[in-house]
Formats: sequence, C-alpha cells, structure tokens
Amino acid sequence: MEKAKHIRRTIFIVFWSLFLAGVLCLVLIFTSINKGWIGYLPPLDELQNPQNKYATEIYSSDMEVLGRFFTGNDNRVGVTYEGISPNVIRALIATEDERFYRHSGIDAKALGRAIVLTGILQRKNAGGGSTLTQQLAKQLYSPTSNSVLERMLQKPIEWVIAVKLEKLYSKEEIITMYLNQYDFNYNAVGIKSAAQVYFSKTPDNLSIEEAATLVGMCKNSSLYNPIRRNELTLQRRNVVLGQMLKQDYITRQQYDSLCQLPLEVKFSRLDHNMGIARYFREYLRGVLTAKEPKADQYPAWMKQEYEDDLWEWNNNPLYGFCNKNKKADGTPYNLYTDGLKIYTTIDARMQRYAEEAVKEHMQALQKQFTEEKKGNRNAPFSKAISTDEANAIMHRAMQQSERFRQMKAAKKTEKEIEAAFNTPVEMNVFSYNGRIDTVMSPMDSIRYHKFFLRCGMLSVDARNGHVKAYIGGPDYNQFKYDMATSGRRQVGSTIKPFLYTLAMEEGMSPCDEVVNEPITIMTESGTAWTPKNDSKARIGERITLRWGLAQSNNWTSAYLMSLFTPQSFVNLLRSFGIRGSIDPVYSLALGTCDISVKEMVGAYTAFPNKGIRIEPLYVTRIEDANGNTIATFSPQMQEIFSETTSYKMVSMLQNVIDHGSGRRIRFRYGLRMPMGGKTGTTQNHSDGWFMGFTPKLVSGVWTGGEDRSIHFDRLSDGQGANMALPIWALYMKKVLADPELEYSVDDEFDMPGTFNPNAGCRSDDF
Repeated sequence: MEKAKHIRRTIFIVFWSLFLAGVLCLVLIFTSINKGWIGYLPPLDELQNPQNKYATEIYSSDMEVLGRFFTGNDNRVGVTYEGISPNVIRALIATEDERFYRHSGIDAKALGRAIVLTGILQRKNAGGGSTLTQQLAKQLYSPTSNSVLERMLQKPIEWVIAVKLEKLYSKEEIITMYLNQYDFNYNAVGIKSAAQVYFSKTPDNLSIEEAATLVGMCKNSSLYNPIRRNELTLQRRNVVLGQMLKQDYITRQQYDSLCQLPLEVKFSRLDHNMGIARYFREYLRGVLTAKEPKADQYPAWMKQEYEDDLWEWNNNPLYGFCNKNKKADGTPYNLYTDGLKIYTTIDARMQRYAEEAVKEHMQALQKQFTEEKKGNRNAPFSKAISTDEANAIMHRAMQQSERFRQMKAAKKTEKEIEAAFNTPVEMNVFSYNGRIDTVMSPMDSIRYHKFFLRCGMLSVDARNGHVKAYIGGPDYNQFKYDMATSGRRQVGSTIKPFLYTLAMEEGMSPCDEVVNEPITIMTESGTAWTPKNDSKARIGERITLRWGLAQSNNWTSAYLMSLFTPQSFVNLLRSFGIRGSIDPVYSLALGTCDISVKEMVGAYTAFPNKGIRIEPLYVTRIEDANGNTIATFSPQMQEIFSETTSYKMVSMLQNVIDHGSGRRIRFRYGLRMPMGGKTGTTQNHSDGWFMGFTPKLVSGVWTGGEDRSIHFDRLSDGQGANMALPIWALYMKKVLADPELEYSVDDEFDMPGTFNPNAGCRSDDF
C-alpha cells in the first residue's frame, strides 16, 4: 500500500516537474526570441514599416495601366483596404481564420484543434492552426531554414512576430498586407495583380465567385491553378463558398447557385514584353534609370550617342530621374522595387490606333517588298549593290549577333563559328501571322529577318508637347532597336519646310516667283553642286515658292539655299531641336542629314503652334508608393520664328496636302479636315518619310530597311507617299473617328481673318 502510494507521488512529482520545466522552457524560448537572443526577429522599425518590394506602374493619360517594372516574380502592386472587394475579405476570413477578429495573433482553439485532430489523429481535413497574422509573419519575415534547429525555431518565431504585428497594426491593415503579399503565380503577386491577371479586373470589382477562387488559391496557388487545373480549382472555390455559407456571409440560395457556375477566367499574363506601347515602356525604363554619362565610357564610334545622352542629362529632368533624386533615407529610387506610379502622356486609345495602323500598312508593304525581291539573288538588298557588298553586310551582321559573341567568348575559332552559322538548326522566327517553327541556318535567319522593313512613329499634341502615341518598330519582341528616338536616318524633303521657314523669316512670300530650271552652286571647296529634279513639270517656267514646296521641287530648294550660307541653315535646324551631326553643306537643302523621328516631330510642332517649338513630353508626374507626388514635368517651349511666318508655312504645307505630294491623303483616304504635311524620300529611296499635322496634333512616320541598301528598287514604291504616308492616314482616320478624343474634323488653324494665304499667287499654283 505504501509502495503504491510512493509510486503515485513520484509520478505526480515527475509529471508536474516535467510540465513546469516544459512551461519554463517555453517561456525561456519565447523570451529569448522576443529579446532577439536566439533566432531571427526583425527590428521594431522594420515591423512597423515592412520592406515590401512593389512594382512600378505605368499609367496612360486615360488612366490605363500600360505596364509595370519589376524584378523576377515581384510584380506586386499595393492596394488599400478600401480598394479590396468585401467579397474577398469575407472569403478570406471564412476560409483561413474564422476567429480573426477575436484573437491577438495566435488562436489557441485552432492551434489545439490542429495539434489533436491533425497532428495526433492525422485527420487531413481538420484544418491548420495558423492565423492570418501568422501566415503574414511567415510571408514577410521567415527566411529559409538551413538547419534542424532553425526549422524548430521557425514556428515559435512566427508566433512572436504575429503577436507584435497585432500590436502594431489594425485588423484591416493586417488583411491588406496579407493580400498584397501573397503570390498567385504568373507574376501576379498581391490581390491587385491577381485580379488583373485572372479576371482583368480591379480588386474592388471582384464578384463573390471570383473572390472565392482567388482566396482558394491562397491554400496552394500552384496546386489550385485555374489555368492548368480548372476542375480542381473549381472544387476548391466551392469549398471556400461553403465556408462563407457556414459563416453566414452568403445565403443558401447564393451558395447553391454560385456552386453551379463554371470556373471562367479572363487570363492575361503580366509580362514585360506583353501589352501595348512596348517600345515606349522600354524607352521610359532606359531614361528613368540612366546614369550621368561619362565620355570615357563611350567608344569613339558612339560620340554622337554620348552627346545626346549628355544633353538629356543636363536638360531633361526625366532623364536619369532615379539617380538624380533621392528618397527620404538618402538612397536613390529603385524603379523595380519602390512601387512608383508614373503618369505618362500616352493615350492608350491613340496608341492602339497607331499600332493597328502600323500593322495594317506594314503587312501590305512587306508583301509588296517581298514580291519585288523575287528572283534577286542578293535579296533583300537592292540590285544596285554587288554580291560582294551584300556578303560583307551579312558578315558584319553575323559579327554583331549575340550568338557570335557567345561563341567568341567560348574561344571558338573563326572557322568553327562560320561553320556553326551555316549549319541548319531548329529555330523560331518572326512573321506577321505569328511565330513560325522552322529549320534554317543562323546565317539564313539573319537574312530572313533583314527582309522585314522597319518603321518609327511619334504623335504629339502640338499645344503641350504630350506624346500620345509611340512606335519604335513593327514588333518589339523581334526588332528591339527603337526607330522613334534612338535611330537617325536621312530625312529627304521633309527638311524643306525648315528651309522655307528661313526664307519667310527673311521677308520672302509664298507667292514669290523663281524660274524652274537647273541650278548650279559653287561650294566652299570649289566644286559645283547641281541637284537633280525628279519632276519634269513646268520646266523653264516661273513658279511660286508655294508651288515649289507643294511639288517638292529640288531646284527651288537649291535656289533658296543659294541665298543663305549652309551654316545659317544649320543654326536654324539647331533651334528646331535637331541635335545630331549636321554638315554645313549646300546639299543639306535636300535632307542629306540624319535626324530622328522624335526630333522631326518636335520640330514640326512649331508650325501649328505659331512658331513655338515644344519638346516632346512623355511623363506628367511621378508618385511614390504612398501616393505622394515626388516630381512633376512641364513642357519645354522655345520660340523659333514669328507668327506671321507660321501663317505662311501652315498655308504652304496645307497646299502640299491639297495639291502636292501629299494629296493622296485626300483622294485615297478621304481625310477632309484642315491639315498640313510633307513627304520625304531619300537617296536611292532608302528612307520614306511623312510629317503631318492638324491644328492640334503633329505626327511623323519613317519607314525603311534595317540597312540603307535594303530598299525598293522602284521610286514609285520607295517614295515616302507610298512607304510612310499611309500609316499616318490610317492612324488619323481612327483618331478622328473616335468621339471620345479631343481631335476633331472641325478643328481649324488659328489664323487672323485678315491673313490671305493666296494673296498675290496665280491660279495655276493650285
């Protein structure tokens, strides 16, 4: 009897000793974690300000998200509690933490249930014990465990962090942080990205069944994937709906009807290379992250690029914004992680119209070009060059390819490289009807892609310089070189309005007459320059300057150039915003210099804007992740010539459209509103241009081959009126047909009623 009593006493003492020791051990562990003696516990200031990485969003002027800048899978965009549908909040609480509003970070009842039912009795559907706050703590602060001890401490650390989070944040803030943090796959990090990726909605507009689908994914977004495992995800969605019914968030009738609905998604993958305005977004990325240019970092052949970058750094507040400006902590802004909101001038509707116009015309032009090159063994190069010249161009292209650089880095010999480039392999190539899987050699691939003509386009509001549409090429994924801002090509006759402007400023009139005959000018080097003229009309007759510009007459331009020094013309071009290399020669009158589309469009804004040129503006303001405006941008304006000259030039450039080289805009495309413009075709018709403007909108288009030796062999096909003008016309038809846009066929040029553009001109000038 005594022995049994002694045994019971011993068991009692041992049990309570072990229990108290366990409690003491737990208290010691949690105290040590709380004090930071063991394990990892974030500093208090980090708990108060979690360092979430947020993607930067790019907005159009009509408030459409054009795209985002982010690193890896961090396409996370913050949203406030008010910006989340109550359906999402209810679904989340009902499914993940039904006592969320009644605990302080740790739910003892749920934890006990998980230990007994899940841990001991091994019931798979008994549920877990982690609260939403614990799950948030795990998402925010749980590093990867590298040892058994770290794994053992991970859960207690999450508990401590959860309790601290509950003290620092309201329940609404915790829910918001959780939903902003969760990774829903396909670069959809956070509820805002997920709503857009899976349902093309904002999170405040999610329906009950859509909210249930996304909350169901929170259990395991890889397993419950509506794209790959639709049926399984549907079952999970209905489980969430059942939990909402259980918590009285929905009625039995709602539950029954919603469970019958199929799981339908409107999937749109978020990717850097997807969406509209791809060339513009890449341009913006490069500009915002640019560093101060240093001359020693540019090779000699990039001297012009260095000068361009230096000018931008000194004069453009947007250029290098992230490196010029600092956050409150003194560090520069990070475009990929700081959650900036960039409000651009691009109009998403006009951008789509521009992309549609480019695709429509470039497909037709490409078919025409390919047809012309049939039978030419040097295709896509012109018949004017020899086989040796074509082979030399192809060899240079090979040496500039990424494949060549990689093989060089791998120490391959020239013979090995050439053999590899001439060996057929499986590859995926571009076509206007979609990518094509085929077999060809890398060398043939280079030639194949050189066949495709390129283009660049910019559309700017003449009143404020806002860039409304931006096209850098026919397809960004295949042809990444940006011909809107980076590329410069000869501009041909589109330079002539600048020369006529110089003449008007010197007191000449559109109705002044010259003899239409060949002209020879002795250059400063003592050589004679006699330009050719394609047109045979009215040779030997007296013609007006108005007629000469409308017909793009080279002899008239040469005559005007003879009245001034080439340097005076260069000086005027500089005032028009032309910053590239310009040789002060007489042939400059015919557009022999290389200019970018951006520079040309900016220059032409001066005509409808009464002599005031406006630098193209891409961004109006930038906000930080908290919605604070950290920068605003205003148009830069410069007066170049007088209002009187602008009236004369607008009148003459309207005549180009009504009676001159741009008249197909009227008879082929049926555009009737007031507009001015100028076509341009360069030597060997390597480049086709069209610059056009209405009272409010200036747009410019360039088309041509990747190399200057890639062009149509017939002038009728290669001229600007055939190559570039149709893109402008198709775009303008779409813009003017949209009643929601502020550009109308009823717009008129602002000219004084006393101005008569035809005063003194003969009737045969029209």
